[in-house]
Amino acid sequence: MKDLPDDGFHVFDTTLRDGAQREGINLTVADKLTIARHLDDFGVGFIEGGWPGANPRDTEFFARARAEIDFRNAQLVAFGATRKAGVRAEDDPQVKALLDSGAPVITLVAKSHDRHVDLALRTTLEENLAMVRETVAHLRSQGRRVFLDCEHFFDGYRANPAYAKQVVATAHEAGAEVVILCDTNGGMLPGQIDAVVRTVLADTGARLGIHAQDDTGCAVANTLAAVDAGATHVQCTANGYGERVGNANLFPVVAALELKYGRRVLPEGALEEMTRISHAIAEVVNLTPSTHQPYVGVSAFAHKAGLHASAIKVDPDLYQHIDPERVGNTMRMLVSDMAGRASIELKGKELGFDLGGDRALVGRIVERVKERELAGYTYEAADASFELLLRQEVEGRPRRYFRVESWRAIVEDRPDGTHANEATVKLWAKGERIVATAEGNGPVNALDRALRVGLERIYPQLATMELVDYKVRILEGKHGTESTTRVLVSTADGQGEWSTVGVGGNVIAASWQALDDAYAYGLLRAGVDPQE
Repeated sequence: MKDLPDDGFHVFDTTLRDGAQREGINLTVADKLTIARHLDDFGVGFIEGGWPGANPRDTEFFARARAEIDFRNAQLVAFGATRKAGVRAEDDPQVKALLDSGAPVITLVAKSHDRHVDLALRTTLEENLAMVRETVAHLRSQGRRVFLDCEHFFDGYRANPAYAKQVVATAHEAGAEVVILCDTNGGMLPGQIDAVVRTVLADTGARLGIHAQDDTGCAVANTLAAVDAGATHVQCTANGYGERVGNANLFPVVAALELKYGRRVLPEGALEEMTRISHAIAEVVNLTPSTHQPYVGVSAFAHKAGLHASAIKVDPDLYQHIDPERVGNTMRMLVSDMAGRASIELKGKELGFDLGGDRALVGRIVERVKERELAGYTYEAADASFELLLRQEVEGRPRRYFRVESWRAIVEDRPDGTHANEATVKLWAKGERIVATAEGNGPVNALDRALRVGLERIYPQLATMELVDYKVRILEGKHGTESTTRVLVSTADGQGEWSTVGVGGNVIAASWQALDDAYAYGLLRAGVDPQE
C-alpha cells in the first residue's frame, strides 16, 4: 500500500453515483469497475459506487468490485437512504441491501429541509430525526463507518436553521463519522457557504463535509470555502460530471488543496498522474475531455499572445500559476496570427529547433504564419502543419515524400438514392509515376484510400496510420454560396496523434491539403528520409 495521508481529511469521490447522473453518461458495470480502478490509482480516500438494491447494475457492481478489485488507497462506499417512516431500520429492505453490499463505509442521505420532510417524506419532523438516529445507530452496530448527507441543507438552513442543525446534531450523536452539508440545488455562493459551515460547526461539534453542485458555477469555490470554514471532507466527481451542470470537480479541488493550501490529501506522487487520470475517465464515459478544464485541460498551460510568449521566454512562471508538470500536464506554445518572435522561438524549441540566433529566419516564419492565418489557416490547432512549414523555412525546401500531378473525386448520384464515391490520384514518388483509384464512403475517404493504394507499396509505414478525426468549418463567404473552407484532420499511428490543416475554395480541395500534410508528417515521424 502507498504511503497514505491520515484520516484527518477526506477526499470522497462520487463519480460512479452522482457523476453518472449527468445527461449523456450511461455506465456499464465494466465501465464502473474501470473508473473505480483509475480513482484508486489516483489515491482518493473513498469511492462511492452507487445505490445497492436500488437497481441491479449497482448491486452487481458491489459484488464484482469486492471480488475483482484490490483497493490500495480507497475504501468502497455504498449509498442509500435512512429507513422509511414507520419501519424499523433492521427491517428496512434497502438498509439491509446496504449491509449486503459488503461496503465498509455507508453514506446515508437524509432530509434536512423541513419542507422536504413534510412534502417528500410525508412524515413529521420528529420522525425524520428518529429515522436518522436509528439508521445510523443500526449500521454502526453492524461495524460500518457511516457518513450522512444532509440533502438540501443550505436551503433548509435558510428556511429553518434550528431544525437543519438538529438533523446534523442527531446524526453526530448517533455515531455518524462525518455529516455532509449538501448544496443540492447548487444555488449558494462562497461567502454564504463559509458563514453557514462556521456556524454549524460551532453549534453542533460535528465533523462536517461539503457536497456542492455547480449551478452557479461556484462548486469548486464553494467547496474550498467550506474547507476554509472548517470542513474536513470534500465530495467531488471526476471532471465535474453530475446532474444538470455538474458537481464540484475533483481535480481542481484536489490540486488547490495540495498546491495552494499545502494540505496533503493524496499519496506521494499521485498528483502528477492527475491529467492522465482525468483523460482516461473521460474516455471511459465517452465524453471528449474539456480542453479548457483547469490544471488538466490541454489548453490549461497553452500560450498564444506574443506578449505572454516574450515573458515566458524569460521565465515560464511569469504567466503560469504552477509548473504544469506538477499535475502531469505540459506547457504549449500556440502559433497564430497573434504570434510574435518569442512565440515562434519557443514553439521552435518545443519542436527541437533553436531559432534564437537567426532573426531573419524567425521574421520570415512570423510573416508567413500571419499571411496564411489571414487566408484562413489555423496553426494553433494543427501543430503538424506548422512543423512542416517551420522545417521548410529552416531547411530551405519543402519536406515532401511525393509530388502530386493531379487528383480528382467523383460523386455519383444513383436512381435508388445511394451514392458512389470514387477518387483517382496521379503522383510521383521515388522517381516512379503512380496512378491509383479507390472508392470510399465519401469523396474525402475515397481520396484517402487512393493515396494509400498508391503509396503503401513504396512507404509501408503508412499502413499504421489512420484518420481519426475530421472537422470542417466554412469561413467568411464572398458571393452567394462561394466561401473559403478550412479542414482539420487528426491522424494517429498507434504511438501518437497529430493534426493538420487545409484551406481551399471547396471542402475537397481543403481536405486534400490536410491529407497531404498528414501523410508527410506521419512519414517524418516514422523516420523516413524524403531524399532516399
